[in-house]
Amino acid sequence: MSHELLTVDTVPGYVATRPALARFGAVSRVREVGDGNLNLVFVAEAQGGGLVLKQALPYVRVDPTWPITPERNGIEGRALRVHNQVAPGLVPEIYDNDDERHVIAIENLSDHRVWRGALNEGLRHEGVAEDLGRYVAKVAFGTSVFGLGAKGHKAALADAANPELCEITEDLVFTEPYIVHEHNRILPANEADVAAYAGDPDVRAAIGAAKIAFMTHAEALIHGDLHTGSVLVRDEPHSVRAFDVEFAFYGLVGFDVGALWGNYVLAAARALVLGGDAHAAWVLAQAAATWEGFADEFAALWPGRADPRIIDLESYLAKVYADAALFAAAKAARRVIGFSSVSDIATLPEGLRVRAIRAVLAAARLLLTDAAGEPEPLFDRVGQVLAEAGR
Repeated sequence: MSHELLTVDTVPGYVATRPALARFGAVSRVREVGDGNLNLVFVAEAQGGGLVLKQALPYVRVDPTWPITPERNGIEGRALRVHNQVAPGLVPEIYDNDDERHVIAIENLSDHRVWRGALNEGLRHEGVAEDLGRYVAKVAFGTSVFGLGAKGHKAALADAANPELCEITEDLVFTEPYIVHEHNRILPANEADVAAYAGDPDVRAAIGAAKIAFMTHAEALIHGDLHTGSVLVRDEPHSVRAFDVEFAFYGLVGFDVGALWGNYVLAAARALVLGGDAHAAWVLAQAAATWEGFADEFAALWPGRADPRIIDLESYLAKVYADAALFAAAKAARRVIGFSSVSDIATLPEGLRVRAIRAVLAAARLLLTDAAGEPEPLFDRVGQVLAEAGR
């Protein structure tokens, strides 16, 4: 073990030792809330208010023989500070970053809920998709050559490498679903569906190009894992926060947009096989809402670009859009083939799960090979494909 792990019993003493957390005073109650594979997460209630402690595990929880760098916690802390500067109110506030114990202390958002769970229940949180589009745009502009200038961008890029977690994405999203691999989890009834999808020459060519682009393009300090399970929402008053930014790195802006789109596909596939056609349509409409929020916000920021000689906004937006479609497909497909499934699909009865997986793969193929057009008609077509393939 490279560092001592926190427990419910040791959190109060730990908080007391951190000068940056002195304003919170004595901790009176602690509960563990993390259920992911990579971190321990605790909510601490103290005299001065609540806070959340997130500590990086040095291994993957479901497979302790799989080591992973705990230094990612420091990367997350630094990314959170940057994202708070360029997109305040759309990520949790960070209070402390302990590089020795690999702990960050952040804002307590226990009055929010994870968006994925709400979508699974058929709930609608209006405005979330637009806010997430604005978040991606603010980060895309503020941490790129547009906001920082060429020299500032290169300096920021040099300080934000995240090679180990990028490799996880490269493997889990772009490689393992397309080969025979021990991480893949394929239901017998879907073996033919997966073989047809992963063996399709057009799919393989598109995924190969997407992987190379992911590995070689450094546009902005993106979230890197922006799915509906890394978004917290609240209705009254309205609030949206993107969290779990440990996969942050300098990458393609379209990857964050596409990650959201891919998760809308997963949520819609669930709704359709459960007979929730109206909810599926609403979920898929969030793709256009996300894009509108992104494009409008980026255009509003455009006049303040560091180099006004860069004049072609429309071509850049078109590039982000095309990238997003590819990455949406890759992110959706990996969740129904490879390691780390999502509750949208995994909690369905097996018969419905088979149908949903078949539908997701059909939608992914469409997004990889025929994603022309504006987002609203594109995702109308995605909905049609999901409905037909999932019968």
